Amino acid sequence: MIHLVLHRYKELFCLISMILLIGCAAGPDFVEPSAPKVDKLTATELPQKLTTVPNVIGGSPQSYVDGKDVPADWWTLYKSNDLNEIVRLALQKNPNLKSADAALRAAQSSARAQTGIYYPSVGLNAGGTRQQVPPAYFGQATGDPTQYNVYNASVNVSYKIDVFGASRRAVESARAQAEYQQFQLEATYLSLTTNVVNAAIRDAAQKEQLEATRTILEAQEHLAKVINQQFTIGTVSKLDTSSQNTLVANSQSQLYNYDRNLSITRNMLVAYTGGYPGTSQIPQFRLANLSLPSEIPQIIPSNLVRQRPDIRAAEAALKASNAQVGVATANLLPQLNLSAAYGSEALTTAALFGPGSLLWSLGAGLTQPLFQGGALIAQRDAAKAAYDQAAANYEATVVNAFQEVANALKALDSSANILSSAAAAEKNAGVNLNIVTQQYKLGTINYLSVLYSQTQYQQAKINLIQAQADRFTNTAALYAALGGGWWNRAGPAYQSLDAKGIPLTNISNHQQEVK
Repeated sequence: MIHLVLHRYKELFCLISMILLIGCAAGPDFVEPSAPKVDKLTATELPQKLTTVPNVIGGSPQSYVDGKDVPADWWTLYKSNDLNEIVRLALQKNPNLKSADAALRAAQSSARAQTGIYYPSVGLNAGGTRQQVPPAYFGQATGDPTQYNVYNASVNVSYKIDVFGASRRAVESARAQAEYQQFQLEATYLSLTTNVVNAAIRDAAQKEQLEATRTILEAQEHLAKVINQQFTIGTVSKLDTSSQNTLVANSQSQLYNYDRNLSITRNMLVAYTGGYPGTSQIPQFRLANLSLPSEIPQIIPSNLVRQRPDIRAAEAALKASNAQVGVATANLLPQLNLSAAYGSEALTTAALFGPGSLLWSLGAGLTQPLFQGGALIAQRDAAKAAYDQAAANYEATVVNAFQEVANALKALDSSANILSSAAAAEKNAGVNLNIVTQQYKLGTINYLSVLYSQTQYQQAKINLIQAQADRFTNTAALYAALGGGWWNRAGPAYQSLDAKGIPLTNISNHQQEVK
């Protein structure tokens, strides 16, 4: 009997092998979208070397270099230990990055669970029952009920043959979802590092604007005292004193605004590192302590679709939607299921595996949906529509990516020229203010000239600081628009810490970078 069962199993698995050989996956195979046929990113040709402003913070030379890649730790190009440290803390403690990592692990576990559909389902059953059967069960009119025990043990096997690839498409979709979460994690990583760098630069700029306004305010208050004294002796009018006092009040108001904005920025930096305002200490950033990266990667438009995490995530979503079309299509086709059982059944445990207790079964079932009220066709149509949506989202993501890079290139070029003009304006406004102030004290010019020069210099000083900060942030924006260099990173996007806050050395497989 055992030989007969084994022979039947052999025939069954031969049949399975033949079906798998002729089987094909329903629905279209996924084809990786081709890169846009774009050979330039800006309407006008941008210079290879940006404008240099000697002896001005943020005015050092910058040029595009062929073959230079984006480093994974691009923020280290600013050569600031304080900046490197706060980025490191953010990467270790930021809750949004931790959440994205958990979402990746969940998606990868789901993908591994989905692959179980490839294999037969095997179960072991064992049990015992106490039963009573009346005489009528045996066709007898009279007699006592029969009581007996039944013991059984068996191994059951069931297998759904993936004739039209529904299982393969389902696994393909699950893996694409995991890939999507991988690039969502990379996008979160890039967003976090870019935001930290920009906030640090903004912190430095606001602090320096605050200090510059305070210095200007001191000079304005000193001049206000001089004018008030002149008004007392009758050499100037009430209009002169009120105008200067108004200027002082406006500068005080700006001072409060800069102080408020500086607090907001520093609280933001604390939040990026997973801390709470008032409980965490962050460095005091200065623009003078930042270095401008001198060499910038030359951009190859076709590379963007492989470098940008958002584009790769959109491509993974497109792949998952494509696979779901295959699943929905396969659901319209015949389904073949195989089953087998092998075990024994007896009235006593001693006889459970003895002669005459053997039982076995082989089964095959074929199911072809005939009428479901149009539900299966509607599900396939919905899957196709979802694919069209994912394709449109992918296209929109690519367009937006190229737009961001073009904007970053233009902003970087413009910020170099703006810094040159702002530096010249601040220098000339300072010289002019000194001359006008001295002439006013000598009585050779009226107060309106002083008021105009003070306002002009104050605005020029604030503009210069902003132009310096923009030069640094626009450089960071370009590195972010190029994808942030995740493909050059050796470690994971997120690494868990132990109870003492020390990074764990064992990196799980889910955190290995996607190439």
